[in-house]
Amino acid sequence: MMSPLQTETVQIPNGDLQIAAYLSYPVSAEPLPAVIVVQEIFGVNGHIRDVTDRIARLGYVAIAPAIYQRLAPGFETGYTPEDVKVGRQYKEQTKATELLSDLQATIDYLYGRPQVKPTGVGSIGFCFGGHVVYLGATLPEIKATASFYGAGITTWCPGEAIQTTLDYTPEIQGKLYGFFGMADASIPAAQVDQIETALKTHQVEHKIFRYEGAGHGFFCDRRASYNEQAAQAAWQEVQTLFAETL
Repeated sequence: MMSPLQTETVQIPNGDLQIAAYLSYPVSAEPLPAVIVVQEIFGVNGHIRDVTDRIARLGYVAIAPAIYQRLAPGFETGYTPEDVKVGRQYKEQTKATELLSDLQATIDYLYGRPQVKPTGVGSIGFCFGGHVVYLGATLPEIKATASFYGAGITTWCPGEAIQTTLDYTPEIQGKLYGFFGMADASIPAAQVDQIETALKTHQVEHKIFRYEGAGHGFFCDRRASYNEQAAQAAWQEVQTLFAETL
């Protein structure tokens, strides 16, 4: 029988900032490994909470911090063109230093919970969150990263004038899986190849998965771009990654 889930809305302290987060974990007598879930540009919405619960059901303490906390506390939205416009505006105002600080604060918070084994954390992110977790893979406590269609990794880094997020690849210490749709207009195939080359060059343990016919957002069953076959295949790989690493 599957253990019931305990869910909470919590506050993660980071200096003067209190980061709202959705926390989900199975009721267990033993401490469990933890996974950080990083939102798309649409905030910690129903889809992200659902993914967080799905991960918790696999036997992890899962948490989804609001990475727009500084800009728009409580922000969550849907998938209309206007929603996309607003979400992108917030994305453009983020800074790598702050994102990394918030992820580190989330790790510190998790390690302070009695339900969590302080032996390394996993991360999974989608859309902008896929970009953020690639950056966050440089944190030493992150042992496994699942990066879904993170646009701009090769061309941009939040708040940086010169560096791209790809430039941080040598600092990645854990294992990274990257998931990309080959029909994703926002991430050309050449950029996927560039990411794979950088991971190989810097000897990062990794796998890159390419799904033919899948577009941006293919994992989200609430978006028109949802691709069930690609989503199910990717989910199996995510389970393998976390099971083997955490």
